[in-house]
Amino acid sequence: MLFRSIMGKNGSGKSTLGKLISGILKPKEGKILIDNLEVGRAKNKEELRKKIGIVFQNPENQIIFNNVCDEVSFALKGLTQEEIKSRIDRSLEKVNMIDQKEEDLYELSLGQKQRIVIGEVLAKQPKIIVFDEPTTMIDSKGKEEIYHIVENLKKEGYTIIYITNMAEEMLLADRILLLNEGEIVEEIKKEQLLDRLDVFSQYDIKLPLVVEMVQKLKQEGIIINLENYSIDELVTKIKGLVKN
Repeated sequence: MLFRSIMGKNGSGKSTLGKLISGILKPKEGKILIDNLEVGRAKNKEELRKKIGIVFQNPENQIIFNNVCDEVSFALKGLTQEEIKSRIDRSLEKVNMIDQKEEDLYELSLGQKQRIVIGEVLAKQPKIIVFDEPTTMIDSKGKEEIYHIVENLKKEGYTIIYITNMAEEMLLADRILLLNEGEIVEEIKKEQLLDRLDVFSQYDIKLPLVVEMVQKLKQEGIIINLENYSIDELVTKIKGLVKN
């Protein structure tokens, strides 16, 4: 299981990399291998479609049908009706949209539509999911729902590649890849963040608020070690220091 965040300024090549990995774009040079299958080769196309899925910024660009069931079952041709129904139910349960199973998509919010798109990808049972800035167009409540889904998928063992230019979202991942002008310039483990802040400054990439707070406390001689880098975790650690 891998969970990598691809971070960089707008125009750094993040989305292009995601499309290359998922086979939407073909490399002009070099190779991309997934389970020893070369991405971009026609003979590997169908097999790779089973292994990798992608979720884009705007769910409306991925949705074809009006009905939720029709949309989720679109890529499940060739399976029995019983298996299709089972996959629809399982995938919609994972994105907390099972109650909307029979609804029309035009009645749903943008955040709900994005969850349906994720469910559609999950129904194909891929090993790898690329999320290409999936919360850009969604309100704060919808963002939290997407984060919860992604974290659960991580626990279930999916390989996740999460593309973002939002500082806070990089903390969802175990490793952070920094892109600059189309090149991966750094790969940083989450536990190394505080030791690599100079890299973010070098490429003018904003830091998550919780990281800035921990760094400022460190400058004041207060050392706090975090595992998940959440605000709740930071508050708990500060309370512990005050009690002591």
